[in-house]
Amino acid sequence: MSPISTHHHRFRDPRSTKYDFLEPVLVRCPDCDKVAHVGTAPDPVGVRDQGTFVPRRLICRNCGTAKESRRGGLTLPRDPDGSARDPFFGVRLWLQAETRHGWVWAYNLEHLDLIRRFVQASLREGIPWHDHGRKMTAVARLPAWMQQAKNRDEVLRAIARIHVSLLRA
Repeated sequence: MSPISTHHHRFRDPRSTKYDFLEPVLVRCPDCDKVAHVGTAPDPVGVRDQGTFVPRRLICRNCGTAKESRRGGLTLPRDPDGSARDPFFGVRLWLQAETRHGWVWAYNLEHLDLIRRFVQASLREGIPWHDHGRKMTAVARLPAWMQQAKNRDEVLRAIARIHVSLLRA
């Protein structure tokens, strides 16, 4: 059994949604193609509002690119046959890898870790049917092919490649 195949026994859905992973978002800089960060832009009045619809800033520490999004909105562009993009600037996410079934992607390392823990688990506890809380969580929305045990090793290899890409950045 390979080290990738060591499965954790149990995963409980923490009820996180993709909106819980939007700070920061790791992207490819549109100017130099290195790792850049998208985070909350500083408020000129000094009041730092938190939330999904606050203005964002893209910053690349490699080339110095800095862009601001004042519109305060987001779109969740997702081409099922293509690479994933950041919801604020529409630039490609850094944390993604293609598999023969589709793309494995995450907004940040915390999001990627959640996906890894879910995929590794041999027992996955979802939200009970009688619970009226959040049902469409980040792991509940994963594509069916990522949830299948037969694809576990392939998805975990893709996640390992994503980690390596970040180390080389």
